[in-house]
Amino acid sequence: MRLKPLVATLAATFSLSLSSSAIADEGMWQPHQLPELESILKAKGLEINVESISKLTEFPMNAVISLGGCTASFVSPKGLVVSNHHCVYGSVQYNSTPENNILENGFLAKSPAEDLPAAPGSRVYVTETVTNVTDKVSKGIEELSGKARYDAIVKNEKALVAQCEADESYRCNVYSFHGGLEFYLIKSLEIKDVRLSYAPAMGVGKYGGDIDNWMWPRHTGDFGFYRAYVGKDGKPAEYSEDNVPYVPDSYLKVSAKGVQEGDFVMVTGYPGRTNRYRIATEVDNVFNDSYPKARVHNSKYVSLIEENSEDGSKARIAYESTIAGYNNYIKNYGSMIESFKKGTMLERKKQFEQELTQWINSDGERKEQYGSVLGELSELIAQSQEHSERDRMLGYVHRSQMISTARRLYRLAYEKQKPNSERESGYQERDLPRIKAGLERMTRRYDSKVDKAILLHFLELYAALPKEERFSEVDNVFKVQNGFDKATQSALLDSMYEQSRLDNATVRNSLFEQSFSQLNQSQDPFVQYAKAIFKVMKAEEDKSKALAGKLQAARPELMSAIMAFNKAKNKPVYADANSTLRVTYGTVGGYSPQDGLVATPFTSLEGLLAKNTDVDPFNAPKKLQEQIKAKLYGDYTGGMNTVPVNFLSNVDTTGGNSGSPTLNGKAELVGLLFDGVYESIIGDWDYNPELNRSIHVDSRYMLWVMDKVDNAQNLLDEMTIVK
Repeated sequence: MRLKPLVATLAATFSLSLSSSAIADEGMWQPHQLPELESILKAKGLEINVESISKLTEFPMNAVISLGGCTASFVSPKGLVVSNHHCVYGSVQYNSTPENNILENGFLAKSPAEDLPAAPGSRVYVTETVTNVTDKVSKGIEELSGKARYDAIVKNEKALVAQCEADESYRCNVYSFHGGLEFYLIKSLEIKDVRLSYAPAMGVGKYGGDIDNWMWPRHTGDFGFYRAYVGKDGKPAEYSEDNVPYVPDSYLKVSAKGVQEGDFVMVTGYPGRTNRYRIATEVDNVFNDSYPKARVHNSKYVSLIEENSEDGSKARIAYESTIAGYNNYIKNYGSMIESFKKGTMLERKKQFEQELTQWINSDGERKEQYGSVLGELSELIAQSQEHSERDRMLGYVHRSQMISTARRLYRLAYEKQKPNSERESGYQERDLPRIKAGLERMTRRYDSKVDKAILLHFLELYAALPKEERFSEVDNVFKVQNGFDKATQSALLDSMYEQSRLDNATVRNSLFEQSFSQLNQSQDPFVQYAKAIFKVMKAEEDKSKALAGKLQAARPELMSAIMAFNKAKNKPVYADANSTLRVTYGTVGGYSPQDGLVATPFTSLEGLLAKNTDVDPFNAPKKLQEQIKAKLYGDYTGGMNTVPVNFLSNVDTTGGNSGSPTLNGKAELVGLLFDGVYESIIGDWDYNPELNRSIHVDSRYMLWVMDKVDNAQNLLDEMTIVK
């Protein structure tokens, strides 16, 4: 595989494609690409210098941060961070008890001294540099294949990360783009002391709940505030009462004027993952097998939690964030499957591959370089799917917190025997704080009855697999060699949970410190299970790495072919989302979800009140209802006759963009992106400009709730509000 020549092809393709005036609002663009989009951005309404949004150290990009799964932004010189309510939800849950349920009632720190520590492991990442390291990552891999290639890439990446993290204030990662055609090293300041400053009540932050999730019209105040703290020397430090609020290089002004229909908006954030360049066989498998089955199993997972914990109990509170996450995926998969069945994506994928193949074969040089890549990739994909049902069911068995904790501790002890640079990624010294935080979070996110019920259910499904598809090591521990008997396996699990002490934080921390030889002597039944299956799971992992190494060679070749093909047609070229900083742009506007219906782009306070039933999840706080009835709008209408709550735009976004600041042409914050419409969920795989719409909480509603409902004047005074 010729990796280095492909990089030159990539650069040339970007240049031609971006200069095309035919580019739609589709695309999650890397900041360095934006200057080539200047004429388009300016025509749509960008007022600031386009160069500033291409440089991470300048405003507004240096105000946009990652929470490691969500996006956020600084909105004051005192480290105040705004993101979505569902992004701070885990920390609200962590600090809630049946006696002080701030999930239900909300929380406001009247001064920084009252801020609450966020959930263990919470972080704020400020991206400072992005460096192309393709040559360094690909050094020495040209003649390698399989696991040797995979290991060489990982080794090169680890060396770059170790060098970057010589300063312990930073977290560095290498990300692949275009299937491995390019690699970038991203260096981020890692702020370790994160605290909860404000979250509105559930009747604001999660108004509409799972019923309204992914739906329009929407009336959700999906916002919440953290504060970032550092040591007195200004450097990142673990939590300490002596720490001080972080002073960012810049922060966003918040608009009380808002936006109108047709206005330009831009979203900057960290979208998680899209799959728009996957081949037809992958699409077929995902939509006809993986997603339908995952939806069924995830639904059962939530049911098991709810059946084994009473509403409002300590156990239920422990799993609230888990339930929210699973319900999000359940609805997500449902929309994906529905859109897939209604649409023609698979047929279009197949047609595209036929056209691509014809184009490749029409030129001798192209045929020599790309002629076999589609066939090779299809064969590798088929290999990856050979044991999908086994892997799926065992994966659910291993989601038991007792099993996952035991396996993590056992693998950590195994890896600690090696020099740090040779340890498996995820178990190096840099990863220990995250592992320890996970062990700490379990204290308030675990219940034995719930965990046992989940494990028993999925163990039964695993045991129903053909014997040749099961692992004898798993069968022996759970005594399912000859099938599953609920009474027998239930009694066995009762005994295991009774004997285990992994539910004790002190015990977990002790095991965290133990050597491999010490842990091998443990009599904890879940640690014994981790020991029993370790070798066979490690062997399967090595097989996966060998396959991944082959895929790492095939995907860049295919992407190079696709990009050259698109270049000839003046089609836009952007990398799939991969949790790195991207910029997307568009305009405020509605859409037509189906024949005969037109959705307007704004919802209002009055619409919220009309939807309200005073029954969860449509139970807005009484004070909020009273303010609406009295029409106490304040200075938050922005020229409308009411306060807008949520609005629609056609910016191209996905999961991970949650909490992303929505900016106007002056780079003022006019909203927070928090969702997409039901019809656009399939956008992770297939972009449709007619149906692709993102949902934002309007900055005017956010400010109105803070001012008129929750009396958060202390935070408002700290922010710069543009009226």
